[in-house]
Amino acid sequence: MGLKLLANKNILIMGVANNRSIAWGIAQSLAEQDARLIFTYENERVKSRVEKLVESIPGAVLLPCDVQNETEIDQLAAYLSEHMGVLHGYVHSIAYARPEDLEGNYVDTSREGFGLAQEISAYSLVAVARRVYPLMTEGGSIMTMTYIGAERAIQNYNVMGVAKATLEASVRYLANDLGMHGIRVNAISAGPIRTLAAYGIKDFNGMLKKIEETTPLRKTVDTAEVGDTAAFLMSDWSRGITGEVIHVDAGYHITGM
Repeated sequence: MGLKLLANKNILIMGVANNRSIAWGIAQSLAEQDARLIFTYENERVKSRVEKLVESIPGAVLLPCDVQNETEIDQLAAYLSEHMGVLHGYVHSIAYARPEDLEGNYVDTSREGFGLAQEISAYSLVAVARRVYPLMTEGGSIMTMTYIGAERAIQNYNVMGVAKATLEASVRYLANDLGMHGIRVNAISAGPIRTLAAYGIKDFNGMLKKIEETTPLRKTVDTAEVGDTAAFLMSDWSRGITGEVIHVDAGYHITGM
């Protein structure tokens, strides 16, 4: 049997919180294609959950990194440089907004809540990419996770939709900046999935039921479907694609209702 798609590729994954995380679904798909994975965790509370998952993947590494802490991002990049040498991929699956900003009216978003959502959900991609792209000396792939709330006004998504719109614009600008280095930057816009983060959205179950009835495929997607698309984007099979937002949502984005 020949080499798998991601054999000998070093890939950084940020955003695994538990076994239902989209980032964990991505990690499983990448591991199946023989990628060497480096995970990060935000704090000690998250570490205890993520550590058990990471131990199930042979050779995987787990490192601390709070994306609001510039020193920790620098330390992550230094570790990667010293121990991995070359980085081939970076998966960004990080987002946060205050719960009170995910209900009611967007117009009531506080200055602090707006800034926090932007910093963690959008700027973190830029902050980490700036440190890791110099390690992609053989070219590479960067990808992030977004949602249709960046394109349309989705009830109770509010400030997160605006942060995801910033994230998608960042994908295009980063793709333009880094293309000269052979680095591609893309996003996956996933349909709603039952993750820990999703349950922070008011009436999420009602939203999911409506979408299941509306999508062309008459279903929602799961983390494995998103993960397999991520594996494609991390691989050389997608070498001509950059600056794109790829919808993995059972076709929901093409519908009018």
